[in-house]
Amino acid sequence: MKILWIANNLFQEYFDHKGISAPFTGGWMRSLALQLKEIDPGMELAIASRIKSVKQWEEVKAGGFTFYALPGLLYRDTYDASIEKDWKEIAQRFSPDVVHIHGSEYPHGLAYVNAVGAANVVVSIQGLVSRCARNYTADIRISDMLKNITFYDLFIASTPMKGRKRYIRQGHMEEELLRKINHIIGRTTWDHDHTWAINPLATYHFCNETLRPAFYANEKWNINQCHRHRIFLSQTNQPLKGIHKLVEAMPLILRDYPDTEVYVAGHDFLNTSSFRSRLRYTTFAHYVNSLMIKYGIRDRFHFTGMIDADRMAEQYRQANVFVCPSSIENSPNSLGEAQLVGCPVVASYVGGVPDMIENGRTGLLYRFEETEMLAAAICRIFGNDDLAGKLSKNGIEVARERHDGITNANRTMEIYTEIKSEK
Repeated sequence: MKILWIANNLFQEYFDHKGISAPFTGGWMRSLALQLKEIDPGMELAIASRIKSVKQWEEVKAGGFTFYALPGLLYRDTYDASIEKDWKEIAQRFSPDVVHIHGSEYPHGLAYVNAVGAANVVVSIQGLVSRCARNYTADIRISDMLKNITFYDLFIASTPMKGRKRYIRQGHMEEELLRKINHIIGRTTWDHDHTWAINPLATYHFCNETLRPAFYANEKWNINQCHRHRIFLSQTNQPLKGIHKLVEAMPLILRDYPDTEVYVAGHDFLNTSSFRSRLRYTTFAHYVNSLMIKYGIRDRFHFTGMIDADRMAEQYRQANVFVCPSSIENSPNSLGEAQLVGCPVVASYVGGVPDMIENGRTGLLYRFEETEMLAAAICRIFGNDDLAGKLSKNGIEVARERHDGITNANRTMEIYTEIKSEK
């Protein structure tokens, strides 16, 4: 079987072949690809994406995969018809039995469908940008945005309100794509119900995701080896990721646990130590920083910088609790990673998150707006080792089943076979 993946990035093998540094994103897709190759060694798998440095589309064979790099910016909020001709050439050259578009939020997938058609296409849902737009500003008042507006956002980039409008523009193209295709892969009640609302005629296929290998390792979280009263977060530089809600909850947490520290995966978007960082300082960063200064807690937040999967797994093991305070999510990989490692989790009751957490058994849930409930949930874990141990044990069990690589690869193959049979 010949499968073409349209993704938001290419694999490590492509970047190694080109002699350039690979990004940290998309490792879970590579995990699935390797599992599929084990199940069916004869499968021909090609992966295509837009790469900024490419001037015209190119084909690279490396590591048992075929890579197609298309020119132009991936993160667009306007439709680019110029790559339609590239998709036609690639489809003719590779002649795929099934085309799998990973994610609906960027318009290069829509360009493929417009150029080649939707007969053998399936779209797997990552998030739904059209729905995330509703929650993009994450309870931040317009007056607070205006009070904290920066030069960068005013003259160069965009305020949170403009960011929401960008999501809305992307969402129009996302909905157009979902209305045109016949098959959807999803994994939560949230993505099922919203894709049904957009296109009730599409066939919905359930399939969970396989995570990066580092999180399946035998070394798990241990209450006696973690750093007590350490909170871990990931992906925080956008309003909808909700770091500001944890900031608001911190005074209550510190009241009971004054030695609490927060570690955040990724670059320090609050940093203003260099001219470049001051120039690129966003309104959201200014807002978060002002909250931290208000509560006197800036020194409690530590940014790890960009880290690979092994170091991410170590952060889960070192934390006392992992928190996902987002205003909207489908099924965040970071939450699955934390559960798989065994770190107790606290998450907002939004989107598809309730499908991943049974409250009180595999994690603790709270309403996004209720920072008091967020603080109380974290303090319950800090103060109750039996609860922390129960959440860890049960989280590992449910995550192992949900993210089982063989199960998910077999299910993916079943979906591909069904779609191919319709040709």
